[in-house]
Amino acid sequence: MMAYVIWDINPEIFEGVTFFRWYGLCWVLGILAGQRIMVSIYKSEGIPVGEVDRLSIYMMLGALIGARFGHILFYDPIYYLHNPVEILPIKIDPHFQFTGLAGLASHGGIIGALLALYLYNRKAEKNYWWLLDRLMIAGAALGGFIRVGNLLNSEIIGTPSNVPWAFIFTRVDFISRHPSQLYEAIFYFIVTITLYFVWKSRRFSVAHGFIFGLGMTLIFTQRFLIEFLKEKQVPFEETLTLNMGQMLSLPLIVGGVVVMVWSRRDRYH
Repeated sequence: MMAYVIWDINPEIFEGVTFFRWYGLCWVLGILAGQRIMVSIYKSEGIPVGEVDRLSIYMMLGALIGARFGHILFYDPIYYLHNPVEILPIKIDPHFQFTGLAGLASHGGIIGALLALYLYNRKAEKNYWWLLDRLMIAGAALGGFIRVGNLLNSEIIGTPSNVPWAFIFTRVDFISRHPSQLYEAIFYFIVTITLYFVWKSRRFSVAHGFIFGLGMTLIFTQRFLIEFLKEKQVPFEETLTLNMGQMLSLPLIVGGVVVMVWSRRDRYH
């Protein structure tokens, strides 16, 4: 008899309190972890840490809004066109219900964060790529916490599997599956540590953009590969050779490689 992990975590931290969920808590913890990383970096580089608070607000709003609209546009635009109120974290049919932001796309979060950073930097007037390098470290940590939140929500589940570490998500079905959320969370944290030590080495301190490009390449390569171990998120993906997450990841992988090459070439010109 195979021994699997029986996963039956209630998404609500307190039974019946719908607005206080593990997923939301993971977002908060991820933002706080990212903020502490940025404070550590700023202190190390002799930059006033007071700037981190304003930067964090821009990044948090940009990532959340971008991730929400990314999900809406990439995965289910027709549904939200007919149910626009559900863009907000509520439902009113058949009765009022607080749902939380049910549906966030990491690709949209990246776009939203980049735009928010542009708006922030219009006043901060720092090197945009310098900021991106450091924020990529914090962003990778946030990504890890978000995937832990997905695990606690029993969502974005993996494909059926008999591996010894398979999970049975009893709130979904009773099939043993790859814990794809856990795979991604672990990889995100490994990327966070890797990028932090690359920054700390100062080896690429002149090549602005290299750490950002490396992070993009690593994160979305793993995203592309792990998608093969995930169930399809929306019905239209059943007819696709590559799912939406994979198709959105490919240009970001290419973009990451281009930025890395450009940053190294720019160093010598």
